[in-house]
Amino acid sequence: MRLTILGCSGSVPGPGQPASGYLLEADGFLLGLEFGNGVFAELQKWCDPFDLDALVLSHLHPDHCADFSALTVLRRYHPAPPHDTTARRLPVHGPANAPVRLAMAYAPNEAELAETDLSDVYEFHALSAEPVKIGPFEVTAVPVDHPTEAFGLRVRHAGRTLAYTGDTGPCDTLADLVRDVDVLLAEASWTDAADRPPGVHLSGKQAGELARDAGVARLLITHVAPWSDSDAILAEARAVFPGATLVERGAVYDI
Repeated sequence: MRLTILGCSGSVPGPGQPASGYLLEADGFLLGLEFGNGVFAELQKWCDPFDLDALVLSHLHPDHCADFSALTVLRRYHPAPPHDTTARRLPVHGPANAPVRLAMAYAPNEAELAETDLSDVYEFHALSAEPVKIGPFEVTAVPVDHPTEAFGLRVRHAGRTLAYTGDTGPCDTLADLVRDVDVLLAEASWTDAADRPPGVHLSGKQAGELARDAGVARLLITHVAPWSDSDAILAEARAVFPGATLVERGAVYDI
């Protein structure tokens, strides 16, 4: 499978840097992972958004789903779509409250919200601990530690496995999420410090330790906030996991 970085800025988009968004490809199937601020524009550099076959949202903070409203406008109002978007609805896998949360982001007022049902162009599926087939991928969601319902994801295809932490602080479930994977895409939003709030994000050091302890083959660091020191975060990760890489928008990785 191939991983393309559409955006990797943590918490908010940065100058010329979209927030979280990734594209996974295998066997001609396009799976979107996250759809944060600026990702919709970046996606159009790589493919027609109508070619997306499914979308997974790890959680519903804006930097991971804000551009979903723009995708909805496209799917509802494009004057000449390549297919009937109501007959061929886009599968969207996310937290259980995704249909309501995304409708609230889309509707401009209470009157329209009362009538907004995004299931006209989307087919919503709640993430759970049970593995699910999404096209050629087997996707397993693992609850992680974040201020809202949030999941890490294991994605398997043709004997290769990618783990993605989503947004999380250190927690027991991460060990099972990342054990023996080929590639770990790990958030590291800040440098390590004793006064960091629990249950929010990983540091570079914590991401490196997670990869080392789980026997990960390759570590990709993502979700660095624009106000954080990316060089220091990467140095922390490399101190415990040599070879860790800081991803950049437009980078492509074969897994």
